[in-house]
Amino acid sequence: MSEVRRRFAEEARSERPDLSTLCLLIGAQADGALDEAGMDAAQVELDRLAGELPFRPGTPDAWAGALRELLGGRYGFGGTAADYRRLESSLLHEVLRRRRGLPILLSVVWLEVARRAGAPVHGVALPGHFVVGFGAVEEAVLVDPFDGGRVLSGDDARALVTATTGADLRASMLQPATPLQVVSRILNNIRSWAAARPERSVVALWALELSLLLPAHPARLRYERAQLLVQRGDFLGGAVELDAYAEVVGAVDDTLAEGVRGEARAARAMLN
Repeated sequence: MSEVRRRFAEEARSERPDLSTLCLLIGAQADGALDEAGMDAAQVELDRLAGELPFRPGTPDAWAGALRELLGGRYGFGGTAADYRRLESSLLHEVLRRRRGLPILLSVVWLEVARRAGAPVHGVALPGHFVVGFGAVEEAVLVDPFDGGRVLSGDDARALVTATTGADLRASMLQPATPLQVVSRILNNIRSWAAARPERSVVALWALELSLLLPAHPARLRYERAQLLVQRGDFLGGAVELDAYAEVVGAVDDTLAEGVRGEARAARAMLN
């Protein structure tokens, strides 16, 4: 296991996983040029931005306004549709450099800057569009960092969810997202980005492998990794993974397990 992955696994399994550290380790996996000094510089930049906030603005509304003025206004953090087409939009160090990114990475910037300044802040994993909440969950002030920190009314939040899922906003969607939930969603985004670009299958592979290092992950990720190995020409490695996954699912679904074993046999046959 590489040093980056060892540190990622260690941080993910720590008592209080640090969101910015995990995001920067994802960046180091994606970008071989991001070394320890580069990761330290990104943390220093988050500290610097937090230092530019007014001292404890007060109410959740005031905190939201202060962050909007600083990050969305003075520094121009935000996003456009074009940002969904760039891997850099999912890498924290690049988002800090470009001040552009996906909603979830821009939200990470807001969360980390606000947290450092002492704000009552949490991430809100709305389906399809991550946002940030200030104050108590039941009456949180929601803001959209992708839109420069626009404050969202209840109708605005409902419209975001409906546009993505066709369903109504539920109270459970407003619960604070844990650091590991945020990281898992970032890795899912990276896998989706790579899935649309078969020539970047190596990106999908490392994103899957980092996801498998998280303490809780769907067993199906092992199946996806096995399939990806086969697609990349590692027939033996894929077959071994398929057999291992068949053992897991065999406890609950013999038919599915036998189908997976058939895929393993087919992968080994590609070696002949």
